[in-house]
Amino acid sequence: MAHAIRMHAAGGPDTLRWEEVSVGNPGPGQARLRHVAVGLNFADTYFRAGLYPIPLPNGIGVEAAGIVEAVGEGVTNVAPGDRVTYTGFLNTLGAYSTERVIPAAPLIKLPPAISCETAAAMTMRGLTSSYLLRRIWPLRTGDTILLHAAAGGVGLIVSQWAKFLGLNVIGTVSTEAKAAVARAHGCDHVILYGREDVAKRVREITEGVGVSVVYDSVGKDTFAGSINSLKRRGLLVCVGTASGPVPPIDATQLAVKGSVFVTRPALADYISDPVEKNALAKELFGHVSAGRIRIEINQRYSLQDAAQAHRDLESRKTTGSSIFVV
Repeated sequence: MAHAIRMHAAGGPDTLRWEEVSVGNPGPGQARLRHVAVGLNFADTYFRAGLYPIPLPNGIGVEAAGIVEAVGEGVTNVAPGDRVTYTGFLNTLGAYSTERVIPAAPLIKLPPAISCETAAAMTMRGLTSSYLLRRIWPLRTGDTILLHAAAGGVGLIVSQWAKFLGLNVIGTVSTEAKAAVARAHGCDHVILYGREDVAKRVREITEGVGVSVVYDSVGKDTFAGSINSLKRRGLLVCVGTASGPVPPIDATQLAVKGSVFVTRPALADYISDPVEKNALAKELFGHVSAGRIRIEINQRYSLQDAAQAHRDLESRKTTGSSIFVV
């Protein structure tokens, strides 16, 4: 029998329940999947806590990889037996499950060199890294970027990819152990944000110039330092809110800080077009298959242990990617 993690109320990790579920046959435009591995992402905690409101009761999780068992009428992008991965937002909610029926449109076929575990660890993080580096800003060889949470799942992919593109990478982390991880994956300089003034250190490293782009997945606690780390006409990319939402933005201050830019992108807007999604995925899969980007799965959990996995993630005990093995 199929099982899933479901939530009946928003709140802490203990709201997550392991339940038996019924999985029917796929309807038009749908596919039935048997999951092999499920991704654990910080966005999952936003759904669980109610920051991203959803009708309840509901499933949770937006990323997984597995085998197509059946397809409904009109489905042409995948077939039974295909190994696939997916990520999204509301259209893929419910990934914390052993089996499920899902719209077929978000499914991406996996190349032979990428396992389902690797795919579950990298699809959301990898596509995020792909659009951050290849769509947001016209980065050029020699540019310097600031990457918060450099030892996290997205951070490790971005730092490796950035070095491949010829960028200088300044990463921030919380501990010496994470600093070592960040350096091993491409960071040229690492700042321990709890001990150092990030903006001041960035100015020292860049000889007063600042960085072209800041990728900030932390939010409230790092926003001011991120703005102050930018060079004239640089860009702050607010890509997450692990410490809480960023404060209201005073547009006048953007001019005062050097005519800087701020954006808050969402992955969904960069993969809604199937052509663009496939292009981003193809480039990502190519780098991973060739070994230019290593995907670090540093934590594995069973789905029944979803509550503990969320506690570990929110307490910043994890590095790299985390997955549930089904």
